[in-house]
Amino acid sequence: MSYRADKILALSGGHLEDKTSKGLQNIFKRVLKNGMHGLCFSPYEEGQKPGDQISEAQIRRRMKIIKPYTNWIRSFSCTDGNELIPVIAKEFGIKTLAGAWLGDDTYINKKEIAGLIKLANEGYVDIGAVGNEVMYRGDLTEEELLGHIKEVKEAIPNTPIGYVDAYYEFAQRPKITEACDIILANCYPYWEGCSLEYSLVYMKDMYHQALKAANGKKVIITETGWPSEGAGLNGAKPSFENAIKYFINTQQWSIEDNIETFYFSSFDESWKVGAEGDVGAFWGIWDKNEALKYSDFFSIKNKGKSLLKFK
Repeated sequence: MSYRADKILALSGGHLEDKTSKGLQNIFKRVLKNGMHGLCFSPYEEGQKPGDQISEAQIRRRMKIIKPYTNWIRSFSCTDGNELIPVIAKEFGIKTLAGAWLGDDTYINKKEIAGLIKLANEGYVDIGAVGNEVMYRGDLTEEELLGHIKEVKEAIPNTPIGYVDAYYEFAQRPKITEACDIILANCYPYWEGCSLEYSLVYMKDMYHQALKAANGKKVIITETGWPSEGAGLNGAKPSFENAIKYFINTQQWSIEDNIETFYFSSFDESWKVGAEGDVGAFWGIWDKNEALKYSDFFSIKNKGKSLLKFK
């Protein structure tokens, strides 16, 4: 007999199923107040998109909002004002996983890599990411990416360097895995059509696949999240309630099992609908107007209005 009440439904996060709306709201507040390991930083305001110049003022305003709740942030680019994100984060006492965004434009890639190297040499980068889902998108060949990783590692040998991609890529591309100091894996049960009920155990499996491929190297979950609105994907249904449950389950698991996780994302960004459909605009913990979405969502959910800020 090995029964333990605290282990019932531990894989599925089923302890939330019997919670009232008010109970879920209270748990969310408590989990958020306790803080996260990491948060993906969304800098773009309404009407902006990647490639637009972002201002120091908007970065500072959003950094101030998230500061009480995270120890790390992840940035995605080192150009067009994004290079200020790690600098400002350090002022706020937040550690940085700074990324160079690589694509199929050689000129932009050179600027991004130069920006990452400069930031690291100036002491603003705790972990560097050379590219994000480049293999998934097919923007570069494996050898081209390996060349960029080698260049960055040689230029900043004292900074841990990795590459961000979907968890399964690290098993399929052992040369890339070998080249990385640290494995940076995106784990999204939502994007594989998994229902909320089984999403926690699904994410754990994703993580352990990356861990097996890592061959003893550290694995960090660099993105995971659940959208609050949108059309859905097979069994994965966006909703405020599903999003809050996924956030709670993710944070509790990451603390219990000491898994370093960057939650996606900080703020809703409307530009993402171009790549992901309507669901792309609703991954934030805060909405596009910088109001916290889940502190009092039950009384006004489904009305499509901005929600109250958490006090």
